[in-house]
Amino acid sequence: MGHSGAGKTSLAEAMLFDAGALTRMGRVEDGNTVSDYDPEEKRRSISINLTVLPVEWQGVKLNLLDAPGYVDFVGEAYSAAAAADVALIVVDAVAGVEVGTEIAWQIAEDNHLPRVVYLNKMARENANPDQAIAELRSVFGANFVPVQLPIGAEASFKGVVDLLSRKASVGPEGKVEAVPAALADDLEMGLMALSEAAAGDNDDLIMKFLDGEELTQDEIKSGLLAAIRQGSVVPVCFGDATHNIGVRSLMDVLSQITPGFLSSRGVEAANAAGETLTLAPKAAGPVVLFAFKTVADPYVGKLTYFRVVSGELAIEEGRLFNPRSSVEERLGQLFVMRGKDQINVDRLALGDIGAVAKLGDTITGDTLTRRNNLLTVAPPHYPNPLFEVAVTPKTQQDSAKMGPALTRQGEQDPTLRWRFEPGTGQTILSGMGDTHVDVSVHALQEKFGVGIDTHLPKVPYRETVTKNAAEQYRHKKQTGGAGQFGEVHLEVKPLERGAGFEYSTERVFGGSISNSFFPSIEKGIRSVLEQGVIAGYPVVDVRAEVYDGKMHPVDSKDIAFQIAGREAFRAAFEKAGPVLLEPIVQVKVIVPDAYVGDIMGDLNTRRGVVQGIGQERGKSVVEAQAPLAEMQRYAADLRSLTQGRGIYSIEPSHYAVVPGNIAVTVIEAAKKEREEEK
Repeated sequence: MGHSGAGKTSLAEAMLFDAGALTRMGRVEDGNTVSDYDPEEKRRSISINLTVLPVEWQGVKLNLLDAPGYVDFVGEAYSAAAAADVALIVVDAVAGVEVGTEIAWQIAEDNHLPRVVYLNKMARENANPDQAIAELRSVFGANFVPVQLPIGAEASFKGVVDLLSRKASVGPEGKVEAVPAALADDLEMGLMALSEAAAGDNDDLIMKFLDGEELTQDEIKSGLLAAIRQGSVVPVCFGDATHNIGVRSLMDVLSQITPGFLSSRGVEAANAAGETLTLAPKAAGPVVLFAFKTVADPYVGKLTYFRVVSGELAIEEGRLFNPRSSVEERLGQLFVMRGKDQINVDRLALGDIGAVAKLGDTITGDTLTRRNNLLTVAPPHYPNPLFEVAVTPKTQQDSAKMGPALTRQGEQDPTLRWRFEPGTGQTILSGMGDTHVDVSVHALQEKFGVGIDTHLPKVPYRETVTKNAAEQYRHKKQTGGAGQFGEVHLEVKPLERGAGFEYSTERVFGGSISNSFFPSIEKGIRSVLEQGVIAGYPVVDVRAEVYDGKMHPVDSKDIAFQIAGREAFRAAFEKAGPVLLEPIVQVKVIVPDAYVGDIMGDLNTRRGVVQGIGQERGKSVVEAQAPLAEMQRYAADLRSLTQGRGIYSIEPSHYAVVPGNIAVTVIEAAKKEREEEK
């Protein structure tokens, strides 16, 4: 995990090469890495999808989950964290802590993952590991402890010294050498810091350390492992992935500290009664699979990535049960994925990651288990989408395929959602940003053959009234045959916000209108609720009370009272102080302190109301409420205002009355649109 451009994909490529899985290292710039295999990733030169990359090192299998760092594709990082034991956070040694670093840290913290930091790009000009570590400590307040020492700096960077083994690893081949004499003092200081960190959570070791005794290598290693698992220590490694320096030493560290994490932490789950429990993973335990990623491919079908969080999975297992959908799924061929390559296997061990094709009702976040062991692993909590577009199919053929294709995309990416907005009659596609949505639209065309156009969504305004008003309407129609007659007297009254619509005929007495026509009147009124009165938006929070009327013994019919009810309601509504309501959203913006003034000024121009300013991990947190109409393209604007260092979340809050001057503009625009449609 880490900021976009920090070198995660290049690091994964180097690890694959050093482990012997590749004969030649690819480059992101050349579009030939194992991880970035999607055409869209090659076109944009950024990671878009979570990729599984298994490597074997020092007798240990490491499943690398390469998560995109670009903020629009943060959902993939949430999926990866839900299936991981350790978060390896890659930090650019030149740029230091960036917004993607902070997002990665927060995701790891939310998932209670131990963290390892890899300071990458050490061979670049202006690389400053000391400054980067100081910034990490300042921003996150954690105990960052180097477990290596860099040899050389910038262009002269050539390797690292492992503090535990007291050996140097030099060059791309990781040639083992003696520690350079110039680093002797640094080595002793580093060992002292490492010993202190290892002893910190162990009473016996801390007493030995405080008494001035030297800890053994095994004591340091065991104490450090315990501290890393508890999250009290974050080990820091150094290297340069593109030059393949320090990568072997990083894998040495990972292969020493990661085995056994799953068993030591357990897995949060719920039983059939919905009670939360911690599943203690055991190889001999019941088979439990956690689906953390879904790939929807129109040619090979649906591919589900899963982790074996309990038991061991053999191809003979045959079928497993999905508690969420209450469907038994048939398991076909098992795969181990390496990028896009599928490697057939017959068995997967506890903790391993695999994939299976063509599951019917299993989506991201689901659990597969046996019927007699109905456990559900806690799924990830994905952030709400921030960016919306209205989508329309380009052709009639596209119209039929659009819904199913959007649904399959949503199964693949839980941060990509779609819905039909009844208030505007539009289909809305939501994502984490403009690039996220653009990639989705492109994939609809390329993968599913569905062409769509995108537009700025209409704001789902509502209409309501502010006072009581009564009106009556007589519908009378006489033709050569039977006539139509119905007269309705009704009063409209405002209701509290969110109450919806109420209909009453309790005030009608004396048989002025037959009870059989009351449903007809309501039907006429409800047709107005959908179409609106002043601007064509749905009517809400209104009570309609029928209190009188007239009927004809022959000519009164259902249709006559429908029309009379409709027109009486319209007339009363227009007299009852009609207003527009607009959706208000709750906004939380996290930015460096230097940008707070700009953010507040910008929110004011958007008719926002700032509710408070706080602090979170050394950053300012601005909370506000603002109209949705003013926040539809906030993602791009915030990026521009803060040079990409601001992040925000948004969620629906309530509806409020639109100011009069803005309401006039909205109503005029709606009238013009209706005339153009005619």
